[in-house]
Amino acid sequence: MDNLRFIRETMERAGSFTAVSGWGEVAVGVTALIAAALASRQDSASAWLTVWGIEALVALVIGGFTVAWKARAASLPLLSGPGRKAALSLAPALVAGALLTGVLFSEGIVAPLPGIWLLLFGTGIIAAGTYSVKIVPVMGLCFMAVGTFALIAPPEWGNAVMAFGFG
Repeated sequence: MDNLRFIRETMERAGSFTAVSGWGEVAVGVTALIAAALASRQDSASAWLTVWGIEALVALVIGGFTVAWKARAASLPLLSGPGRKAALSLAPALVAGALLTGVLFSEGIVAPLPGIWLLLFGTGIIAAGTYSVKIVPVMGLCFMAVGTFALIAPPEWGNAVMAFGFG
């Protein structure tokens, strides 16, 4: 039994995490487009950040729910093997983005946030994608490219670039 357990765990660790839901990502994209439209109408930086903060939470809930749903439907382990590794690879970039947002916002620096968010999300997707299908890291590179553009584009383009990148 120990040998069988070892073989099963070894195969789980070597596998790919394939429970990323395409339709879940479409739903996240739609909410990002809505957030971009709402954020562009805000009068203050704090209201703008509130809109995008709510969007981040909504995206996490939708993404988490749809990944869990797809994993359950496919009888894939969600928090063991590749799924756990993918989540642990994505999390540091998201935490870094949240911490940088707090620090920069407290200093009144808002303009680079769209670029930073897109770059860090792309970085996290690339890292998590090492445990997923081959197209996932390519998607991360696309996020990083859009984030780079956001950093050099005029600050007033931030919401449009976020809509393009996340939507």
